[in-house]
Amino acid sequence: MTSIHWKKTPLGRLRGRGLGLPFPGEPGKFNAITDVTGVEVGVTTLVAGEGNLVRGKGPIRTGVTAILPRGRAGSHVPCAAGSYSFNGNGEMTGLVWIEEAGELQTPITITNTHSCGMTRDATIRWMVERKVGTGQDWGLPVAAETYDGDLNDINGFHVTAEHAIAALDGARGGALEMGSVGGGTGMITYDFKAGNGSASRVVEIEGQRYTLGVFVQSNFGRRQDFTLLGVPVGAHILHDQLRGKDQGSIIAIVATDAPLQPHQLKRLARRVPVGLARTGTVGNNSSGDIFLAFSTANAAAHESRAALRHADYLGNGAIDGLFRAVAEATEEAVIDSMVANETMTGRDGNRSIALPHADVLELMRQYRRM
Repeated sequence: MTSIHWKKTPLGRLRGRGLGLPFPGEPGKFNAITDVTGVEVGVTTLVAGEGNLVRGKGPIRTGVTAILPRGRAGSHVPCAAGSYSFNGNGEMTGLVWIEEAGELQTPITITNTHSCGMTRDATIRWMVERKVGTGQDWGLPVAAETYDGDLNDINGFHVTAEHAIAALDGARGGALEMGSVGGGTGMITYDFKAGNGSASRVVEIEGQRYTLGVFVQSNFGRRQDFTLLGVPVGAHILHDQLRGKDQGSIIAIVATDAPLQPHQLKRLARRVPVGLARTGTVGNNSSGDIFLAFSTANAAAHESRAALRHADYLGNGAIDGLFRAVAEATEEAVIDSMVANETMTGRDGNRSIALPHADVLELMRQYRRM
């Protein structure tokens, strides 16, 4: 099975598989988190201005990404969920209640560090104005962030409630654009231009096929540490470093249609660092590495108001394949956030170069990985 969506984004940007990179595992149709039935993703991208930074005016290189776990139609139905913080120098709101209740009850937004509160509050407004709710008159939305201040006027507060609502309203299934879009617009990974990335895997458990997808807003890592499928690419491509140090964060959202309990979803979230480690990071002090996993299974049980509910779930001994899927999809999502990208110049002429495809392919051949 092959799909054009494994090789290119909707705008025609090459993905890792389009370069011929031999990632392990079987992706879903779109090789994205939207392969999990019902999951929808929307983005608002803000790019304006050139030259020296003038706070409040720009240059602007930022945006918002919105993820609806059950899509617009199922927004009123919670999902079983669990989270994990690998390194806590970052923010993802709403996790205290998820830890307590074991449920994700709202959409997810991801943006820049200083707009995280704005998108959180906008999500509540969206739920109220669009009459989306979970049978209660309050909400604790999940909003997450990574830092884009190297390229963006982050203290200009250019992300508004209307931008977040537009991303929520625009959320759709299907193939995803990746790279410098939505909340990932101003992000950098291993000192290459990065941003949004996603990948998926199909896992068979006792004859039943389940889908697992990972979405990342990728903004971390030191150039010298970057490893691609075992090849030390970053050690060979040392020119044009903007940050010149390990800086930034990564947010990862894991979705699956496999029936899992909240503690099992927390276990999935804990496997995200396995995929990150394959790309070279060790999770430095300055990095906010925060992950959330949810399951779209058992919708009837989560929608029910009955005191006694019935739900299916997989035994702990059956989920090793899902652990592997998290690691593989995380690794590929991070790589695609760089591959499907272009060089960007932002505030004060700061320039983040794209991952050079030709150099990468030559190194992969030298190390006999192609």
